[in-house]
Amino acid sequence: MRMLLNIRIPHEPFNAFVRDGTIEEVMAKIPEAMKPEAAYFTEQSGGRGAILVINPDEPSQTPAFAEPWFLTFNADCEFRVVLLPEDLQKAGLEMLGSKWK
Repeated sequence: MRMLLNIRIPHEPFNAFVRDGTIEEVMAKIPEAMKPEAAYFTEQSGGRGAILVINPDEPSQTPAFAEPWFLTFNADCEFRVVLLPEDLQKAGLEMLGSKWK
């Protein structure tokens, strides 16, 4: 199941890792362990953020994607299920439209 993991990273403790020179090591370690399909680092509401595309096999794996961010950075994490165009084609929208007219 493909998901977007939206991460909002507070200034602290991130700034402390930048100041002590360990941020590159820390930021390499988490995605390396997660092996996301894609990872983008961006600004979110004036702070640091990241958006990862992940593929957990089952819902019980989601804590393994969130906990490193929670424990390392006190970050907020949001999960969203996402579909590729071919996934949407398999969704049966025509049938759902007929059923819920």
